[in-house]
Amino acid sequence: MNTGAIAVRYAKALMLFAEENGRLEQVAGQVKAILAEPDHLPSPLEPCLGKFVELLALRGRADSTLRIFRKFIDLYYRETGIRRASLTVAQDIPGLEDKIRTLLEKQTGCRVDLDRVVDPSLVGGFVIEVEGFMMDASVRHQIETIRRQFITSNNILE
Repeated sequence: MNTGAIAVRYAKALMLFAEENGRLEQVAGQVKAILAEPDHLPSPLEPCLGKFVELLALRGRADSTLRIFRKFIDLYYRETGIRRASLTVAQDIPGLEDKIRTLLEKQTGCRVDLDRVVDPSLVGGFVIEVEGFMMDASVRHQIETIRRQFITSNNILE
């Protein structure tokens, strides 16, 4: 059984069902929340999403729910022209996320869905990733670059 094809088929069905009911944004929001925390279902669940989950259970596809939801989100972003981006910072800086999102939206000409992660190991700075393109402006990266240059210039074996 090709689980990838099944996931795509059901994801497309959910996309059409949500669009037909004028609830695409709401369903996508709840699906993203479920994918972020699979153990906590939003309450109340969007009626379209609830009916879809019931259909999955009736068809014996409940074990594929998360795979289907991931495909749905991929389709949602592609269809709506939204770009995915990730911002990793060393510490929480109020307002930085909004500034980065605005800058990325100006640069790409698209709406940007920005996920933020705090990673103290960066020491300072940030890392931005937009659909496979990464810009590492972290202090950790700068230290590693200097370390490599020192090793190379002094012929030191690692």
